[in-house]
Amino acid sequence: MVNIEEFVSSVVARASQELYGTSDNIQIQKTRKEFEGDYTVVVFPLLRASKKSPEATATELGEKIVASTPEIKSFNVIKGFLNLVVDASFWAQRFAEIVEAENYGMAEPSGRTIMIEYSSPNTNKPLHLGHIRNNLLGYSVATILKANGHNVIKVNLVNDRGIHICKSMLAWQLYGGGETPESSGMKGDHLVGKYYVEFDKHYKLQVKELVAEGLSEEEAKKRAPVMVAAQEMLRKWEAKDPEVYALWERMNGWVYEGFDVTYKAMGVDFDKVYYESQTYLLGKSLVEDGLKRGVFFRKEDNSVWIDLEADGLDQKLLLRGDGTSVYMTQDLGTALSRFEENSLDDMIYVVGNEQNYHFQVLKLVLKKLGYDWSDNIFHLSYGMVELPEGKMKSREGTVVDADDLIADMVGTAREMSAELGKLDGATEEEALAISEMVGLGALKYFILKVDPKKTMLFDPRESIDFNGNTGPFIQYTHARIRSILRKANEAGITFEGYQQAELLPEEIELIKTLSEYPTVVRTAGEQFAPSVIAAYAYDLAKQFNGYYHDHSILKEENEAVRALRLTLAEQVARVIRSAMSLLGINVPERM
Repeated sequence: MVNIEEFVSSVVARASQELYGTSDNIQIQKTRKEFEGDYTVVVFPLLRASKKSPEATATELGEKIVASTPEIKSFNVIKGFLNLVVDASFWAQRFAEIVEAENYGMAEPSGRTIMIEYSSPNTNKPLHLGHIRNNLLGYSVATILKANGHNVIKVNLVNDRGIHICKSMLAWQLYGGGETPESSGMKGDHLVGKYYVEFDKHYKLQVKELVAEGLSEEEAKKRAPVMVAAQEMLRKWEAKDPEVYALWERMNGWVYEGFDVTYKAMGVDFDKVYYESQTYLLGKSLVEDGLKRGVFFRKEDNSVWIDLEADGLDQKLLLRGDGTSVYMTQDLGTALSRFEENSLDDMIYVVGNEQNYHFQVLKLVLKKLGYDWSDNIFHLSYGMVELPEGKMKSREGTVVDADDLIADMVGTAREMSAELGKLDGATEEEALAISEMVGLGALKYFILKVDPKKTMLFDPRESIDFNGNTGPFIQYTHARIRSILRKANEAGITFEGYQQAELLPEEIELIKTLSEYPTVVRTAGEQFAPSVIAAYAYDLAKQFNGYYHDHSILKEENEAVRALRLTLAEQVARVIRSAMSLLGINVPERM
C-alpha cells in the first residue's frame, strides 16, 4: 500500500534533483487548513542551489512536479512555501486500497521482542487511581507496539515483601480478631489495606505517647512498639519463620484474588507475573562480580556502593551492611535475567516520575558492568493523577480506590446515558453492557488522551460527556455509523459501485484522515504515546460527524453516491474501532 508522505517526498526529491542537482534538507509537511493544498514544501533549503528567490524557486519546482506527476493536480506559492494539490483520483485509489486492506494500519512482523512492565502493585493495599493510569498506559502501549509488528511480553512485578507488607500483617494479627474476606464480605485487597491504615493509626498514637514521655520525635518513631514488632516480623520472614511465612502467604493470597477482579474489570492482563520475593536476591552475584572488577566499592560498615559523581550523579547504595539487598540490587538482577531468558531487544518500565532518578542510575550501573543492552532500557515515566479534591495518601486511607472508581464510572455512565435516551429500548442486560463499555471507555480515554509526562486532573463527570473530546463521544459516533449500516442492510441497499462516484472535497478530507492511520500507529509506537492515537480517533469522529450533518447518506438518491458514502462510513467505523482497541477501549454496536 502506498505511503502518501513517502510518495510526495519522492516526487519532490526527484524534481529537485533534476532541477538543482540536490534533494538534501527538503522539508514537507501537511498544508495548513487556511491554505489550499494537501502538502507543503519548504523551499528555503534549496535557494543556495537554485540561486533564485523563494517565490521563483517554489514556482519552478511546482511547474516541474505538475508536469511530470499526474497525481499532483496543481500548486500554489505563498512566499517561500510551495503548496501541492493532490488529484482526486489519487485519493480514490488510496481509498480503494484502504477498503481492501485486511489489517489496515497494522505493520508487518518486525522481528523485535519487547518486554513491558507495568502495574507493579504492593500487596498491602488495593489498587488506586494512580495504578489505573499505570495499568491503562502500560496495556495500551503494549497493544500499540504489537500493532507495530513487535513481539510483546507484558509483565507485572508484584512488590510482595518488605516492611510495608509486614505492617499490614502485624496489624491484622494484633487487631483483626481473625477477620477474613469471607467473614467481612470485603475483597481481600481491601481487607489487607484496611489493616495497613490501622497500623498507621496505632503507630502515630504510640509516637505521640513516646514524645509526651520526653523522647524526640525521631527517636519515638524508631522505638514505637508496633514499628519494632514490624521490623522483627520482617527479619523472621527473611529467615523463613514458618508461622510468619504462612501468614504472609495467606494474606497475599487474599490480595491476589482481589487484584484479579480489579484487573479483569479494568480490561488489562499480563503474560507473566514476577514476585519481588523471588527476585530480590538476583542482583547479589552481579554486585559481587562488580566488586571484584572494581566497579563498586565497600565502605567500613560493609555496605557496597557505586560512585557516580563523575557522571553528574551521586554515590548509590547497592547492598546494605548486613548484606540485604535494596531495590537497585533487585532491578539489576531482574534486568539481566529478563534480557538473557527472553532475548529482548527492548525493555520498557512503566513507572511514575518519582522514580526517574532510579532508572537513570539503573541504566548507568548496567552500562558500567559491561551490558551494552542497557541502552535499550526505557523508563516510560508518567505524572500523578489528581482529583478536584486534591492529592491522595495510602497510609491515611484517603486514596481513590480503583474498584470504587470503576463502579462509580459505570453508574454515572448509566445515569447519563439514560438521561440522554441512549438506553431507550435496551434490555437490562444490554443497558448494563453499554454502561460498562461507556463508563470504562470514558475513564480510559480521559486518562490516555493526556501526555503521560503531565500530571493530570481527573474529573469523572467531565469524562462521560457525550460531546467534546471524550471516549463516549467517539463510542457514540461508532454506534451511530453502525446504526446507519444496519438500516441500509435492512433496506436491502448494497455498497457496490462506490468507485464510480465523484468525490466531494469533504469526502477527500475524510479519506486523507483515514490514509494517515498507519503513520499515526507507527508514531504512537515510536513515542510510546497512546495520546497520539486518542487525538487521531477524536479528530476522525469529529470530522465524520461534521460530514454526516451536511450530507445525507441513506436518503441520497444517486445509487453510486449513496454506495460511496456508506462505504466511507463503514471504513470510518472500522478505523475508529481499531484505534480505540489500541487504547483498550471497546465500542458499542448500538447506543
